[in-house]
Amino acid sequence: MGNMSVKKYVAELIGTMVLTMVGCGVAVVVGCNSSGGVVATALAFGLSVVGMAYCIGRVSGCHINPAITIGMYVDKRIDTRDAIGYIAFQFIGGIIGAVLLWLILNQTSVWTPADGLGTNGFGAASMAGINMGGALLVEILLTFIFVLAALGVTSTKATAAQGGIVIGLALVLVHLLGIGLTGTSVNPARSFGPALMMLAENNSLPIEQVWVFIVAPIIGAIIAGLVWKFLKPEDEPEEA
Repeated sequence: MGNMSVKKYVAELIGTMVLTMVGCGVAVVVGCNSSGGVVATALAFGLSVVGMAYCIGRVSGCHINPAITIGMYVDKRIDTRDAIGYIAFQFIGGIIGAVLLWLILNQTSVWTPADGLGTNGFGAASMAGINMGGALLVEILLTFIFVLAALGVTSTKATAAQGGIVIGLALVLVHLLGIGLTGTSVNPARSFGPALMMLAENNSLPIEQVWVFIVAPIIGAIIAGLVWKFLKPEDEPEEA
């Protein structure tokens, strides 16, 4: 493994850690039971992407999400070795971010395990009581929208400079709809970390349901990658 590969993987770990800790942290601290809380949480996830994009974008491209990596892989912008490395380190980053958030919240006098860690869910774990099939559909569609936006804006040098802002806003957009339905994942690493940490609080429901928030984003990302391959202009030079 070359030195540059290590730097890219570590950058993805750090970015996913920040996204998970800050996004899920705001969801817990502010709460999503009001329109203000929903907007604040959506902005926290989106702004985390914006901040990280202009920090580590030149190092790794700032995927910080296995779904983005899969979409890039389908569009042949990343090779198999890096795709595996990115995804592995994204999951590690998601776990570290969840551990740090858990440690922070345990230093407060107001947080209880019942407040969760910004986990995703369906049925009793969803504010809207959405069923499993509905959660799968929502996550597939929202991931498709998000990854398609990322593929489009980063496809050429002319638009790539605005990529961080556009991708961040796209993440805000899908959160505004998805928070009340599934908590919005569109990111398997961001979902797995908090679900795993809830086991430390003897709550196994998030980890039992997390497969939906791994499988659905993968499907949505693959669809987005294939759709973009069909839609992209053939005469337009792509971003390397």
